[in-house]
Amino acid sequence: MQLFDSHCHINDRAFDSDRDDVIRRMREAGVRKAVVVGDATVPADSVTCLTGKYDFLYSAYGLHPHDADKWTQEVADRIESAMALPKMAALGEIGLDYHYDLSPRDVQRDVFTKQLELAHRLNKPVIMHIREAHGDAYEILSRCMSRGISVKGVMHCFGGSLESALEYVRMGLFISFSGSLTFKNAPILTRAAEGIPLNRLLIETDCPYMAPVPLRGRRNEPAFVSYVCQKLAEIKHLSVDEMAQICYNNTLNVFEIGEN
Repeated sequence: MQLFDSHCHINDRAFDSDRDDVIRRMREAGVRKAVVVGDATVPADSVTCLTGKYDFLYSAYGLHPHDADKWTQEVADRIESAMALPKMAALGEIGLDYHYDLSPRDVQRDVFTKQLELAHRLNKPVIMHIREAHGDAYEILSRCMSRGISVKGVMHCFGGSLESALEYVRMGLFISFSGSLTFKNAPILTRAAEGIPLNRLLIETDCPYMAPVPLRGRRNEPAFVSYVCQKLAEIKHLSVDEMAQICYNNTLNVFEIGEN
């Protein structure tokens, strides 16, 4: 079985005491590759130091919507420089978060647009964090596309409806599910997973957050992406191996990663 954790934060301080063991466990669990997502409020080596050490880890780097009010030309330049680094798979995570509203919504929308424009100019896929903001996200993406700005990438840790998911799929985007798909109170996500085409599905942990059932409440880690895969396989009436391979291939596709 080949698993690909399309979004993790093993660069987080939560892993400082046992990061090498976490990476060993992910390999033992069949996780062959992972994308480690960095934070553009700090230098890119906070993530590339890991991806440079392990040939099966890839980087992403961008300004999270929580930090949109920290956008400056220096941050923009830092992201642009990072996109030229080896094994930099995507610009992200970027987007809108209206649940916590840690940055003003108008600032979030402006910075989201600016990072989409930057990704287009650099020909990079994006990782999008959209929470309780699908209407505005769809409007921004549609406006960008109408201006000739191509958008390729993934809606990470998807938490919306099937209708929202299919709108994104029609735009050519991929949909990634995390441990929340395994939660007992997730009928909306189950319905979304049922209706999304197989060639648009990804899986992730978003660790150290969102540990799946039956490990809910524990610190999440890449090895646990197997539980997300199992749940998605069950929903799609496929074997776990088949589902894992489909998501693995899709992740290589969206991030334009060649096999090695």
